[in-house]
Amino acid sequence: MSQTTTFSVDGMTCGHCVQHVTTELTAIPGVRDVSIELVNGGSSPVTVVSDDPLTDEAIAAAIDEAGYALTPKGSLL
Repeated sequence: MSQTTTFSVDGMTCGHCVQHVTTELTAIPGVRDVSIELVNGGSSPVTVVSDDPLTDEAIAAAIDEAGYALTPKGSLL
């Protein structure tokens, strides 16, 4: 059964940003799909579908590796 995790990422401004974040998130084992609604200069909603629940730490590390930041706590919905 798949799990859906939704959170927001700050700092993305273009399609290249979306691609970079998507690449890092899909590198997490078990991630099957990533969907990002770009909000230029704001907090962009990100939805990840995975085989198992993802830890906050795994998500934060992937976002950090991509060069962006999770919206401050409360971002993981």
